[in-house]
Amino acid sequence: MTAAKEDVVVLAGGTGGAKLARGMVDVVGAERLTVIANTGDDIEIYGAHVSPDPDLVSYWLADEIDERGWGIGGDTFNVMDALRALGVDVWFHLGDRDLAWCLERARLLAEGLSPTAALARLNEAIGVGTRVLPMSDDPVRTWVRTGDGGWFAFQEFMIREGAAGLIEALEYRGAEQAAPSAEVLEAIGSARAIVIGPSNPLASIGPILALPGIHQALLSATAPVVAVSPIVEGEVLKGPTASFMAFAALDLSADGVADFYGELLDGIVADENVGRLASLRTDIRMADAAARARVAEQTLSFADGLRS
Repeated sequence: MTAAKEDVVVLAGGTGGAKLARGMVDVVGAERLTVIANTGDDIEIYGAHVSPDPDLVSYWLADEIDERGWGIGGDTFNVMDALRALGVDVWFHLGDRDLAWCLERARLLAEGLSPTAALARLNEAIGVGTRVLPMSDDPVRTWVRTGDGGWFAFQEFMIREGAAGLIEALEYRGAEQAAPSAEVLEAIGSARAIVIGPSNPLASIGPILALPGIHQALLSATAPVVAVSPIVEGEVLKGPTASFMAFAALDLSADGVADFYGELLDGIVADENVGRLASLRTDIRMADAAARARVAEQTLSFADGLRS
């Protein structure tokens, strides 16, 4: 599948971006959507290659997401239980079907497939018609330093450390040397609209934008670039976005989000007034399918208005 001029591109990392992508499918159709997903959270564990954000998007698009908000619905945890019984420190939980998916990715990568090709193979197997693209086929890893001076890979920070403590530093290791795939650049260059999903700006979208090739492609894009704020009624619905925004000295508001994205943005969708650029004020809570589709449709209409 190749990009067409009427395709919509969503940058996603985490639940908010995945929900918006699922709503966008109901608005434009699966084949008219491309999702570029953060791979800074990736981890190799249990012999598997886990890519949490691309997989989260894939499970949402396949309507397989578990009610927990991660993993595959109705999954079992027999392997994790068996590992625990053998004395393994099971701090990173994967359901059995989720583990199978990530083991198959590791096998495909070992055979020489790129991360982009491996994910396409996996998504084809579960009937996902949308292109879900890793942000790069090169490794990039997000690392966090907390107040005690310790550095943690992102999953360790989130799970083992409970995302606790003052954030003192954030690094996207490998980003400067990483290149976006040809598929990513093609999607951005031919998009009708580019939407930055309501994910953690620093931890989830930041690694994508840290790739010089993607940053420059967005600056050069003919399509409008619009963000959907992850701040709902002045609060964060899920995850440590507030801690990361505080680390970057950004206000926990749509204005703060707009400040982070800076010159990349042509507009922002939020549930509050935004002073620094074109904005659409609307209810951005996506509690169900109807709300996801409504936010997606309003965001796309707003972007189309900026284009015209």
